[in-house]
Amino acid sequence: MAESKSHKSGSLKFPVWVAKRYLFSKKSHNTINVISAISAAGVAVGTLALVCVMSVFNGFESLIESMFSAFDPDLKISLVEGKTFDVSSPEFQQIRKMKSVVNFTEVIEENALLRFRDKQMPATIKGVSNDFRAMTRIESIMFDGEFVLTDSIINKAVAGVGVATELGMNSTLFDPLVIYAPKRTERINILRPESSFNTTDAYVSGIFIVNQAEYDNKYVFLSVETARDLFGYDKNTVSKIELKIDPSENQLTVQNEIKNILGKKFKVQNRYEQQESFFKIMKIEKWITYLILCFILLIAVFNIIGSLSMLIIDKRDDIQTLRNLGADNLLIKRIFIFEGWLISAVGAVAGIILGTAICLLQEHLGLLKMGEGYVVDAYPVVTHFLDILLVLATVLIMGLFASLYPVKYINSLKEPD
Repeated sequence: MAESKSHKSGSLKFPVWVAKRYLFSKKSHNTINVISAISAAGVAVGTLALVCVMSVFNGFESLIESMFSAFDPDLKISLVEGKTFDVSSPEFQQIRKMKSVVNFTEVIEENALLRFRDKQMPATIKGVSNDFRAMTRIESIMFDGEFVLTDSIINKAVAGVGVATELGMNSTLFDPLVIYAPKRTERINILRPESSFNTTDAYVSGIFIVNQAEYDNKYVFLSVETARDLFGYDKNTVSKIELKIDPSENQLTVQNEIKNILGKKFKVQNRYEQQESFFKIMKIEKWITYLILCFILLIAVFNIIGSLSMLIIDKRDDIQTLRNLGADNLLIKRIFIFEGWLISAVGAVAGIILGTAICLLQEHLGLLKMGEGYVVDAYPVVTHFLDILLVLATVLIMGLFASLYPVKYINSLKEPD
């Protein structure tokens, strides 16, 4: 058994050694050496592109996730069916007292009509309690003014940048934002339709920007007390509960614990689940781009077939010599398979080193700028080790399969004249 293993090990060392001699020979370069170098360079460029593109996708995903995290809570509780519920129930009092829950924010969320000066538009009013500011990082996405919803004299509002642009608002104007909401318990008065609406005034204290239309063009923040008065809800009525979880706690464990407390009537969503469709689209875009670049890389790998075929023809004397020394066709095939595989490996390693270096420089120094008017100055890049491993495995597998094709014809190779 030991002898068999030794033979197998030796049978692998010899073809690898010969393949390395062919590839890294110090003798003067001939045409085949040049073609092999071009093949390796093509693989390196394709590999570099894969590393860079996947890292850029990671960067944009991380950027948008951080912007969502400034707006979205760690956990959000809402009804599976229905709009509002009573937050004074024993279950919610139990959740409020949990040590793992740092902030417990009451939310009223309803649609309303906005009017500012002579412009109007529909929007979603999000009334939040005082600890919303502590629960999120809303200050980090403030575009204008500050996040203030309560004042001793007047109501204040914070609008998305899309809403503010549509209505022509900013935090320095003193005209009130008038908000209309239909009365829930009354029919519309055809003769006096204005009497069928609750109305409140609020002065814009700030404008936020998430760079996502579903937020920027949709939301206006009010205090939860103002929102309850506007929509005619009782003191303990809410649309949602938003929670901030202690970072030292396991969020999944806390999420499951809250689910067990509330039962099947409520859904408890983490940040990923709140934006599940968006993150799925980002992942799909990333992997579609990966597949497209793999096809481009496949074209570069085809060069290995050509260079390996020419090398086999060029080394007919060596092949015959090896046969005369007792080498079988399997051993000879292994030599040229390793030769092709080494070409792809050299290209893959070079591409990964260059691609990773470029990505790390961009990640830490921001060499490639995006220009003015963007949330970040430079293109966001995040390099993941698992992505690099995936790229390396992809290139090596492609190189291996490309090497298998030419060596099939070694058996039929005739002895040179």
